[in-house]
Amino acid sequence: MDTAGERLAAEPRAPAVGWSHRVEAAGAFVWFAMMRCLPLDAASALGGVLARLIGPRLAVSRRARRNLANALPELSQAEQRRIIGAMWDNLGRVGAEYPHLSHIGVFASGGRVEVCGLGHLQAALAAGRQVIMFSAHLANWEIGPLAAGQYGLEMTQIYRAANNPLVDRMVARFRGAAGEFVPKGAAGSRRALAALRRGGHLALLIDQKLNDGIAVPFFGRPAMTAPALALLALHFDCAVLPVRVERQRGARFRLTVYPPLPLPRSGDRAGDIAAVMSAVNLTLEGWIRERPEQWFWVHSRWPD
Repeated sequence: MDTAGERLAAEPRAPAVGWSHRVEAAGAFVWFAMMRCLPLDAASALGGVLARLIGPRLAVSRRARRNLANALPELSQAEQRRIIGAMWDNLGRVGAEYPHLSHIGVFASGGRVEVCGLGHLQAALAAGRQVIMFSAHLANWEIGPLAAGQYGLEMTQIYRAANNPLVDRMVARFRGAAGEFVPKGAAGSRRALAALRRGGHLALLIDQKLNDGIAVPFFGRPAMTAPALALLALHFDCAVLPVRVERQRGARFRLTVYPPLPLPRSGDRAGDIAAVMSAVNLTLEGWIRERPEQWFWVHSRWPD
């Protein structure tokens, strides 16, 4: 298990708080305060409109267009522009929805979230299995942890902390009682392992690059991928459940829990880890192909 801990610990520590962080955090505070004053639907719509207007003009959009062209070369330039614009719309909505997270009742009758496939989670728990759920930065990715917390699972969410620690603390307060959020790093790896050892469950967003991970195909190209999910699942014999969040319209969502991925037991440890992570990336790729406008294309997922 030392290897799993080392892999999880590979992320850099959060930077110290400087004046640039304070200025940025002040802007974020004003934004969140404005969005909190609006009803959720209005805040989400406003965030989407502003991001759609500003985002495509930012330099980082060039990376998104490059990633999109490399991953889905069959798309026309007009389709690429549409997807990039819709991606920014979704990201703006996510940013505006943060102050309202604690008021979203995932399992409320007639609520904002349609939940599908919950029986796969219930079957794993009934069989006494610990669970590792994985997802990606799709739609509003905070809905998954919110659902786990409201369902009553002892869930530890491993995430990449924001570069600005002050903003990270703000976001943590908005999540409320959505479970234990553990930033990647040495301390985080110990807490994740402790959670599994005491019988808890894990959740991971697994679509970001880890430079010292393993190369796994993603849209036909090798992408450096964190193997921690496979390492932990194989060691603790966890049920690995794909969990997908889709934005339906406005601030309404569908959350789908899929059947567990098979865990290979070939005796070739490295091969088994690669097989699990290949299945994970293939699952994410399928979701993104179906709704490309809801993924985080601005991330440097592949080597330049």
